[in-house]
Amino acid sequence: MKKPKICFVVSSPFTAQVFLKNHIQELALFYDIFLVANFDSSDKKKIRELKLKEIKHIPISREIDLMKDIKTLFLFWNYFSRMKFDAVHTVTPKAGLLGVFAARLANTNNRVHVFTGQVWHTKTGAFRKLLKIIDKFIVWNATDIIVDGEAQRQFLIKNKIVTPANSFVLGKGSISGANTQRFIPNAKVKSNVRDELGIRANEIVYMFLGRMNTDKGIIELAEAFNTLQIKYLNVRLLLVGTDEENIKPIIQQKIKDIKSVIFYGLTLQPEKILQASDVFCMPSYREGFGTSIIEASLLEKPIICSDTYGLMETIIENKTGLRHKVADVASLYIAMEKLVKDKNLRQKLGKIGRAYVLENFSAKIITEKWLEFYASKFHV
Repeated sequence: MKKPKICFVVSSPFTAQVFLKNHIQELALFYDIFLVANFDSSDKKKIRELKLKEIKHIPISREIDLMKDIKTLFLFWNYFSRMKFDAVHTVTPKAGLLGVFAARLANTNNRVHVFTGQVWHTKTGAFRKLLKIIDKFIVWNATDIIVDGEAQRQFLIKNKIVTPANSFVLGKGSISGANTQRFIPNAKVKSNVRDELGIRANEIVYMFLGRMNTDKGIIELAEAFNTLQIKYLNVRLLLVGTDEENIKPIIQQKIKDIKSVIFYGLTLQPEKILQASDVFCMPSYREGFGTSIIEASLLEKPIICSDTYGLMETIIENKTGLRHKVADVASLYIAMEKLVKDKNLRQKLGKIGRAYVLENFSAKIITEKWLEFYASKFHV
């Protein structure tokens, strides 16, 4: 029997490697899976481990560029028309805009898009309106809209991007879940990583992991940490992720004792570097769900996160972590100081956090929901 053909479209191969890997591996048992992204030669080598029928490079510009975007749209349209996919499944805004529209032009019956966060949430004026129109256009062209968290879905409903009838969440939320076999607390790994980074046993490490940009609340985190380190000499700040906005010099100016900060850069082994921390911080202005939070919780790390809409499901306030107001240095500092002073609270939040993720957000649970979704469409 011929397998249905599903084409996933992402702007960056990194999205497939990190967030879609488990789903693709399991879906490939029942479907022929194709992947379209903005590939280079090294990306293609890394992605070979996935059970893909084909890897296709189509240049997807992250920024809005009318001429490039029109060219990319025609490339998508041509490819989809030729391949006659049973479903096209897009993730990330630009992939959704061009991919879903091209799939409609190519008469693809199942056009699925996943909302993982809204860029326009932190924008103003005409640009905000344009980005909201783009999201509405994606919804108009799609047959199925998946949102990776109920709080985000309610936010989109409130802003009239989706409706209760045309959108849904798989399980409790999260695009990928967290790998419970990969993220396991390990005291030896923690000790080894801290030794490699020059972190002493008595030092309390606050860690951020993600794209380093203004919208992630990095500046506020630096300011709150600077106040904290003046009062407490045994604290460190570990920043992990790509510096998208040349934000490092700004942080260096904000923090008096810059030697207390470790700029780690990008990692493909979050399960290892997360072990080094004592508290995980996500002070983001906007977030779709916050996968790194549930990964840190699996490692029994207490969480400090902002009260932005997309992070509502990732923690239980005062049970698995502490919340602070978005872009508010004072409330972020209060949460950081609370945890530097109370080791028992850190341990309690971490223990409950792991149990919460195991029950609701394991990768296995989320992958099962993806399988159920496609099984309902193709009766596999």
